[in-house]
Amino acid sequence: MNALLLNKAAKPVVFVFALLPFAWLFWGALTDNLGANPAEHLIRSTGDWTLRFICIVLAVTPLRVIGKMPALARFRRMLGLFAYFYVCLHLLSYGFFDKELDLVEIAKDIAKRPFILVGFSAFVLLTPLAATSFNRAIKALGAKRWQALHKLVYLIAGLGLLHFFWMRAGKNNFGEPIIYAAIIAVLLGWRVWHALRKARAPAPSGAGRAQLSK
Repeated sequence: MNALLLNKAAKPVVFVFALLPFAWLFWGALTDNLGANPAEHLIRSTGDWTLRFICIVLAVTPLRVIGKMPALARFRRMLGLFAYFYVCLHLLSYGFFDKELDLVEIAKDIAKRPFILVGFSAFVLLTPLAATSFNRAIKALGAKRWQALHKLVYLIAGLGLLHFFWMRAGKNNFGEPIIYAAIIAVLLGWRVWHALRKARAPAPSGAGRAQLSK
């Protein structure tokens, strides 16, 4: 599996698959095939794909460790940038179709409606992660600070889930939010369990350390 993931064609293939939702929505808009309310369809679909890509990004590390596939790590930054791409489309769809790009009205709506404030906060927090998803940024920040900054993805996942939950709560539709909540809970819970397991692991003995150093 690692050999397949390290293949030169692997990244372009993942890129194309990650772009398919956008292509589908773009084609649907061109052919007038987005249902009775195309604007709402675009807003909700881009929001859904943002949350899905955040879940996919969070799933990379557990899959890499459990499946012993270190090569999966090379896709994480690209998948994170696709999460940002779809949240930008989500925000643009809302601003264009719902508010006709009236920045004053958008600002008032963000301040007035908590679920939009939470969603916008997630977008703001995701922006520095996208801006630093490049090798030069990692070198400039240093590995430790870069890793600390990118742990914001856990908070972003929670805010995105809360945004989705509040949005669906208006229609008493909790099915999908519960599914996403369960997925995110498992992915974050695994990290807590893995960290505790590493912390409780006995340190190598003196002889063991000597052998490891050889």
